[in-house]
Amino acid sequence: MFRRMTVAALACLLLSAWRPALAGSQPLSADQARALLHALQFRQGRIAIPAAHASLQLTSGFSFLDAADARKVLEQLWRNPPDTGVLGMIVPGKDARGLVADDGYAVVITYTGDGYVSDKNAADIDYDELLENMQKATRDRNAERRKQGYRTMTLVGWAEPPHYDRSHHKLYWAKDLRVDGMQNDALNYDIRALGRHGYLSLNAVAGMGQLASVKTGMQQILPMVDFDQGSRYADFDRHSDHIAAYGISALIAGGLAAKAGLFAKLFAVLLAAKKLVIAGVAAAAAFLHKLFKRKQA
Repeated sequence: MFRRMTVAALACLLLSAWRPALAGSQPLSADQARALLHALQFRQGRIAIPAAHASLQLTSGFSFLDAADARKVLEQLWRNPPDTGVLGMIVPGKDARGLVADDGYAVVITYTGDGYVSDKNAADIDYDELLENMQKATRDRNAERRKQGYRTMTLVGWAEPPHYDRSHHKLYWAKDLRVDGMQNDALNYDIRALGRHGYLSLNAVAGMGQLASVKTGMQQILPMVDFDQGSRYADFDRHSDHIAAYGISALIAGGLAAKAGLFAKLFAVLLAAKKLVIAGVAAAAAFLHKLFKRKQA
């Protein structure tokens, strides 16, 4: 049985930690999951993201699922609540092996058009102090989560300290998360690419044991993301463009509490499959894992 803390297991969403699962939703059968995975259209090369006035230039090591396919994975396979804000998903490799492999993961792409996010104070941020404030905010919310019947959560610390690349206007960091009742910590790795009218979010979630591989992948993805000419950070017109009401630090801290309590965009933290595997989906993952191995032989 799969014991992966990755997207590969397709098991047990952590949504129960802060919000109910979809009312009345049922996991897909093995046949349904297998059919869904086989029908996904994996694209490579240059990928336009019109809603964000941006594009990806994916190397041979990554593939893209468009918004429709990404939502099928998130909502039908992993039983997340519907989210019309999802613009796509980046997966390592060229096919569904990137979702079912032992070291597989997925990166969900969204866009926030709140305006130009000023980076003028980026160098002055005390990330140790920011972490302490985020940890306190997480602890303070636990009483309410417990009252509502949800699991409590701990922000253990930075899995990767925040770093802002001022020359390319990109921010990245990773968090080590612990949820009551779960044996292993979860990894949440984030990228924010700043543009003229807002920012792109790239969010990957896996187990802490995958930190090295996810970090490598996210660092490879980082230069593949760019805004289109006219929508880049450098194209900002201070006389006419809207300026966001927050700065760089809020992009990091705000992700903890902005929507649906805590981590509404934290889409798929998975448990070890031996705890609560969704049987049908795990069976489909096993089938594909064996199928692709046969093709390679």
